[in-house]
Amino acid sequence: MNPDELSSSIHRHRIRRILWVSAGLLMGLGAGWLVFFALTGEYVIAAVEFVLLVAGGSVLWLTHLQRTRLAFLLVTLVTYLAIGLFSLYFDVPDAVAPRTSHLYLLVLTLASMLVLRNEPPLLRWPLTGVLILTFVVFASTSWSIPSELSIPASVRQVGVWINAATAMLGMLALVHITLMETAEANSLQRDIERGMARREFFLVFQPQVQADGKVVGAEALLRWRHPQLGMVSPGDFIPVAEESGQILPLGSWVLQEACQTLQRWARTPAMDGVSLSVNVSAKQFLQPDFVGQIASAMQQHGVVAARLKLELTESMLVHDMSDIIAKMHSLHTLGVGCSLDDFGTGFSSLSYLKKLPLDQIKIDQAFVRDVLTDPSDAAIARAVLQLGENLGLAVIAEGVETEGQRDFLLANHCRLFQGYLYSRPLAAIDFEMYVADNSAMKL
Repeated sequence: MNPDELSSSIHRHRIRRILWVSAGLLMGLGAGWLVFFALTGEYVIAAVEFVLLVAGGSVLWLTHLQRTRLAFLLVTLVTYLAIGLFSLYFDVPDAVAPRTSHLYLLVLTLASMLVLRNEPPLLRWPLTGVLILTFVVFASTSWSIPSELSIPASVRQVGVWINAATAMLGMLALVHITLMETAEANSLQRDIERGMARREFFLVFQPQVQADGKVVGAEALLRWRHPQLGMVSPGDFIPVAEESGQILPLGSWVLQEACQTLQRWARTPAMDGVSLSVNVSAKQFLQPDFVGQIASAMQQHGVVAARLKLELTESMLVHDMSDIIAKMHSLHTLGVGCSLDDFGTGFSSLSYLKKLPLDQIKIDQAFVRDVLTDPSDAAIARAVLQLGENLGLAVIAEGVETEGQRDFLLANHCRLFQGYLYSRPLAAIDFEMYVADNSAMKL
């Protein structure tokens, strides 16, 4: 998995935490008030509380399934409508008790700002604006629609305290999530710096094989063995390194280590023809001297350029396109190949493929995973393979885990594969043994 693919991992974790808090609030309030209003004979209000309880459970289940977008849409819509309904019909302000249902709009607004922070402004700001405007209207006016459904003043006197306390607890929970993640990120930044100095980072290698099973290359993947935490997931440390800028020294170390590995392989007959793919982050690639770094590393270790391949992500293509193309041409002149990773998941455009001097495109594992069960994924995989063939580009499928997936890809002229069907990522010595055994079987 590449750095850019992992760059949103912290944000996804934040969203899940926020959704858990939201689900807890909905279920807690819904269950408590449901029982109360049912016992007092306010069945219409009890029905609304039941909807909140069910919605909270649904949000919890969707979050468990990692359907976070749908979960957030559900919690936002249900909560907004419930607040509006209560503020207009049930929680009617009077001389005895003010309206307090609208306080939950503050919680919803803060949650929306945190969840939508990486979304386009045209989505983020209108939604936030509507929530703030609604809060201001309910907080500044006594607008309501008095009816027989209005909650009695005696109940609302108690509800004022409950709503105010619960809304503030929700706000505190969201602030705590943000502060906790900031503290975790700062701590991890310091650990990453120490880890680089102590050489706690290392590479593992996942084989890339031809249709006949012969190993022709590997993807170098960065791993971190923390002295206290053990193996730290790339999904935890790569995003922090990206945000802090530590991805630059880490990326430089990976490049040097990869070239040193290729130098060692060149002295072993069974490994001499094996290429090595290295993931490159956008920040790393966009450095003015990036091509010079590649040339220097290859010269220092005596690497044959054709053995080194750089995997670039589609998200990189939103940056200065002319600079990217110029650097790729320079790399091509050096003999270094470039592969477009996770093709089809980002900013794909046929015009990009026409302009970029690519050697390979990689079918994202998200399409490969369901290629046998999802007609859309199957169609996308076939289209990418056909496109690569027509443009003279090699196509490699990642995330191949079953023989059925491999057979489908083979039938559609895929000739390069990577995934657990062949091997998990291996330590250097284990990968070299894997290649040696593979070569022996081909004799």
